[in-house]
Amino acid sequence: AVFALAALQALASDTFIAAVYEHAVILPDATDEPVSPDEALALMNRNMDVLEGAIKEATQQGAHIIVTPEDGIYGWLFTRETIYPYLEDIPDPAVNWIPCTDPTRQWAVHTRRTGRLPLR
Repeated sequence: AVFALAALQALASDTFIAAVYEHAVILPDATDEPVSPDEALALMNRNMDVLEGAIKEATQQGAHIIVTPEDGIYGWLFTRETIYPYLEDIPDPAVNWIPCTDPTRQWAVHTRRTGRLPLR
């Protein structure tokens, strides 16, 4: 909602105010073992809380566009194996589905753990 309001305000004028924000990302412990998906989600939520506060403050100060760090949600201390709990499964591109219009539908995904899941 905040982004939509900011975008509409920016479109209504010839100028806009931009904010650039960077924070000390809350990082996972450096380890060769992946954390659980719940631990990964908890870490990302902590960083999202920090970003949300900064975005609200920038909006209150009149920002229309807010730039945040590329790795500001999960950090960058990963190996190929330890990044997996932070990733989402991607829907099969052959499935023609718009989540906003049909949010309860299940879809086929290519998952890194179990192979291909069936379309329901």
